[in-house]
Amino acid sequence: MKFAIITHVIHYKVGNQYFGYAPYIREMNIWLKYVDEVIIVAPSSKGSPTEIDLDYKHDKIDFRDVSEFSFTSLKNNLISLYKLPRIFWTVFWAMKNADHIHLRCPGNTGLIGCFVQILFPKKTKTAKYAGNWDPASKQPWTYKLQKYILGNTFLTKNMQVLVYGDWKNQSKNIKPFFTATYSDIEKISIQKLNFDSTIEFVFVGSLVEGKNPMYALKLVEQLVKNGKKAILNFYGEGIERASLENYIKENDLHDNVFLNGNQNKETVKLAYQRSHFVILPSKSEGWPKAVAEGMFYGCVPIATSVSCVPFMLDYGERGVLLEMDLEQDIQQLETILNNEMVFDNKRIQASEWSQKYTLNVFEEEIKKLLRE
Repeated sequence: MKFAIITHVIHYKVGNQYFGYAPYIREMNIWLKYVDEVIIVAPSSKGSPTEIDLDYKHDKIDFRDVSEFSFTSLKNNLISLYKLPRIFWTVFWAMKNADHIHLRCPGNTGLIGCFVQILFPKKTKTAKYAGNWDPASKQPWTYKLQKYILGNTFLTKNMQVLVYGDWKNQSKNIKPFFTATYSDIEKISIQKLNFDSTIEFVFVGSLVEGKNPMYALKLVEQLVKNGKKAILNFYGEGIERASLENYIKENDLHDNVFLNGNQNKETVKLAYQRSHFVILPSKSEGWPKAVAEGMFYGCVPIATSVSCVPFMLDYGERGVLLEMDLEQDIQQLETILNNEMVFDNKRIQASEWSQKYTLNVFEEEIKKLLRE
């Protein structure tokens, strides 16, 4: 089988290897176990891979570079219009040469793929929509357009669209799905934690406005003010780092909040294992891996009620759904911190739920998709 991937993920070439964002590559390597040849249509960079990048594990990769583009300003609009014909042409030929077409959405390259795949109604196709599929959510018009095309069975034929969450009134090609980070052999019995010493919070993700790292910091700061011995470890980088550094300095929080930058999978896994809570006050998510990963190792999740997060947290039974009101959210946390039985129950439920979604289960589902 010749398998074509259309994605917006930026790639780096080192020798004959292609690297990209680790969670994406880790997932794609599972798909690629079951294909003979791979065509990848994606933007590339001359930079070098970082701690959060991995390489594809396949020996027959045909990489076809396309330019990044956006429609965020008049200048970018004009530049993008100049680039689009070549991008369309590259995507078209990749799809024509492939036996199975796989789109990664939402993203600008995925948007082009949504249009071009219409020309190949008889080819077997899958699309992974890694964003928020909630029909009621506010999203950029380009995301809504991708969702419309993918869910329209007149335009999009012979495709299974994998989405996070089970939403009502969906077309027959929409398939509720999940993602995974850890395998069965990485399961461990969660260790007893209490609040006698330090209460540890962990935030894993990009330090950008959409992930709301400052709100996580302020939650922990308020707990410290309330007399709790609490610390917060950030793992990730982004443009909000400078603001966080300034806030930590101005409010004398250097003993409570730590910016650890991007770290590898093993370092982050150890952080989950020793933490009481994983926190992600994000404005928008698909299936937030950081939340599921923390739950896997017994962290009680603290997250916003977006996308399928309420389902993941069983509507608060195995975690805390943030109201994004500091006073109300502190009250929610204090309720748990004042009752270790409630804490233990939530973390046990969180771990039991998350450990159902392993890479082993994920791989079996991928194999089914490729056989259909």
